[in-house]
Amino acid sequence: MWLLTTKQQPMIEANNPSLKSWIHVKADSDFPIQNLPFGVFKRDQDSPKVASIIGDHVINLHVLMQEGFFEGIELPSDVFDQNYLNPFIATGKEKTNAVRERLSELLRLENQELQTKNDLKEKVFIPVAEVEMLLPVKVGDYTDFYSSEQHAFNVGSMFRDPENALLPNWKHIPVGYHGRASSIVVSGTEIHRPKGQTKSKEQPSPVFGPTKRLDFELEMAFIVGKSTSIGESVATKDAEDFIFGFTLFNDWSARDIQTWEYVPLGPFLAKNFASSMSPWVVTLEAVAPFRVSGPEQDPKVLDYLTYQGDAHFDINLEVFMQPEGSQETKVSASNYRNLYWNIRQQLAHQTVNGCNINIGDLYASGTISGKNPDSFGSMLELSWNGTRAVTLEDESQRLFIEDGDTVTMRGFGSRNGVRIGFGEVSNKILKAK
Repeated sequence: MWLLTTKQQPMIEANNPSLKSWIHVKADSDFPIQNLPFGVFKRDQDSPKVASIIGDHVINLHVLMQEGFFEGIELPSDVFDQNYLNPFIATGKEKTNAVRERLSELLRLENQELQTKNDLKEKVFIPVAEVEMLLPVKVGDYTDFYSSEQHAFNVGSMFRDPENALLPNWKHIPVGYHGRASSIVVSGTEIHRPKGQTKSKEQPSPVFGPTKRLDFELEMAFIVGKSTSIGESVATKDAEDFIFGFTLFNDWSARDIQTWEYVPLGPFLAKNFASSMSPWVVTLEAVAPFRVSGPEQDPKVLDYLTYQGDAHFDINLEVFMQPEGSQETKVSASNYRNLYWNIRQQLAHQTVNGCNINIGDLYASGTISGKNPDSFGSMLELSWNGTRAVTLEDESQRLFIEDGDTVTMRGFGSRNGVRIGFGEVSNKILKAK
């Protein structure tokens, strides 16, 4: 059944797998008519504009607004003439969902409203190769969770022992920490290798220099679409009312810096130099067809973390590594469903103490690892703490990321003949400044 029943949207017609568009969309595209995510783009010297995308064409929503195609949806006149999605998200799910539904109508094969206006189409539909995609949201606060049991088990096994891999609190609370929002960048941004203090077991004192163990972390993130006040909490049954959509997320890490600094307060310089996200935010409603049940949680969680229904998502996740001047190699294939703690539980735990949340806040899943070695979501795991080399297509080997390497993450769900994708988050590593 492709229709979803929720409090916000009784039936999501835009998700109908039988829909066809008059815009050509390749079979393997992330962006069919059933997706219609939101982002922000810039073209030449023009100011940034809010957009959607279908196939290989960005859709200028500001032009559609000016031409009256969103009449009947009460929106501020400048809502799409913005640097970020935040003002659009702030209009609320009823209106943002209505915009997606209206776009779906305009793009359907049988609809002639826009299809026959050739001069206007040139202004509305822009080849994605001709635009620069910008950071889609202004992130005020950023929380990184630690919600994949296999990842937590792997890390615990490396640094403690398999018998005590998970700390006593891990299956009772969605463990998380507050990250640095100012250094979140969009896909395509080049990242310099970070510097900091490191200390090996053999060294009597720490040394300073570029990290030798630069790593990626394969994650998904959700964007908050509704604010709360200090003292308010969000229940799991209401959590999805507060979630606008999802992006791919790479929480870069400097493992040797992290090892030295993380006791007693956790990571600091090892994480805050950069995190990167994909430019398109895929709405919660668009991924509704990929809902699946989660793992049985044992021991039983406390009441505020209980939930009903399917709150996990079957989204394929892939990581590719590409040395400079060479081809890319797939080094990991995981899935968003490989989480113990889901988005409802994460948001409920974040706010249970009265912590307020704001539109545009970003909540990352933590590294997502599956049970098979080729599904581990970081080089720390793939190389098992630098003891097993990963061989790339050009026959070079990696324990961690080297200067000149580009790391690309892609994600998509596939069901009923429809592929809903997230684009990619891709960044090249430059040598330390």
